[in-house]
Amino acid sequence: MKRDILVQIAQKLSHVKKINAIERVEDTIVKIIFDRDEPYYFDLKRGDPYVFKKEENYQRVKNYTAPFDVVLKKRFTNARVEKIEVQEGNKILRIYVESASKYKVEPTTLQFEFTGRNTNIILLDADEMILEALRHIDISTSFREVRVGVILLALPPKEFQETPIMIEDMDTFLLEEYNRRENHRLDSIKKQKITALEKKKVKFNKILQGLENEEKLLEEATRLEYDANLILGNIHTIKNYQKEVLLSDYEGNERRIMIPSQAHTPALAANLLFTQSKKKKQKAKNAYIERDNLQGKIDFLEKLMHSVESAKSVDEVNLYLPKQPKKQKSRLKVDTNIETFFIEGVKISLGKNEKGNITLLKEAKMGDIWLHLKDMPSTHVIIRTDKKNVPESVLMFAAKLCVQFSVTSAGSYLVDYTYRRHVKMREGANVNYVEYKTLRVDKD
Repeated sequence: MKRDILVQIAQKLSHVKKINAIERVEDTIVKIIFDRDEPYYFDLKRGDPYVFKKEENYQRVKNYTAPFDVVLKKRFTNARVEKIEVQEGNKILRIYVESASKYKVEPTTLQFEFTGRNTNIILLDADEMILEALRHIDISTSFREVRVGVILLALPPKEFQETPIMIEDMDTFLLEEYNRRENHRLDSIKKQKITALEKKKVKFNKILQGLENEEKLLEEATRLEYDANLILGNIHTIKNYQKEVLLSDYEGNERRIMIPSQAHTPALAANLLFTQSKKKKQKAKNAYIERDNLQGKIDFLEKLMHSVESAKSVDEVNLYLPKQPKKQKSRLKVDTNIETFFIEGVKISLGKNEKGNITLLKEAKMGDIWLHLKDMPSTHVIIRTDKKNVPESVLMFAAKLCVQFSVTSAGSYLVDYTYRRHVKMREGANVNYVEYKTLRVDKD
């Protein structure tokens, strides 16, 4: 962001008197509401920091409770704004406030550094001592240490050669700037996510095509069982150590049967054939389960790709496919039949198939919220409440997930929801439920 624009933003905000609310809504984005007005967003990501506004409220993916966030809310929520300025010779926006505690007034500075490699958000007391920072910088990596309890050194001033831009309506400019960036970013992230999902789909399809045919396995199992019964029926005519026998089947036709090489007696041959038949039947059953499981995963991926493709914002894409944390060793086994989403720190789970739906129903707590399409087959969705009230936005998102991953056709759908305690399981994932409410969700 150009320094000239940053100066005009400071001028725009020069009349504000109070910070009503402040919070981090993404890893590098801080949301501020001045004087109960529309929020401003300060994105301090490295390489491309900027200030923006947006028409809809920013969906917070998770609750941030790091020391930085604790100090940020404590010092700046309901704080009186004394001054907002841009430092001379630098792209640093400073918001000076006074926060009133029970005992004293505490002057504090919120410093946004739009400075390339040094991009940061730093919280300072009246003596320029660092209270907290978005990014801590060690003295071994920079001349300017950013650490709690250290006096912050000023950055040396620079000369900026920028073509001045006169902005008549700053709010409109910040909104248009956000939309321009987001549209470009949205197209890019959609391609990236869909490509990754397509690779997973190809992988599952390859495994699916490589599965043995259940019908052939069952035919082979039936043949082996039939041969074993024939051997038992003619055991008195078969000698030990025979490699093959020619027997008459139950229709009077001659049938040549190969004796397993490890069978020294007719009885052992029959037992081995029965064992092979049983294994073939089990393999056919497992192949059916695996085929059903893989097909369920493929269907889910297709619905997920459709959801990503139809997403209207990067926020929405990130809700469907959040950034994966670094892999950590865990004894907890992840259930691949269940998909989990987080919105505003609330956990939402849905079943990818019948097995996943059954698991969700069994593991949900009585106070959790259950959702399902009205009078239609659909995935089951569970909102984990932790005995707290669920915001309307979370409920609507869960209902949207229920529709997105249950049907492919556009239209208007009804989603019933109730507490898990009011849902009674029947056979499989079929249920009866009472005391429910209904939401309407439109699918494009």
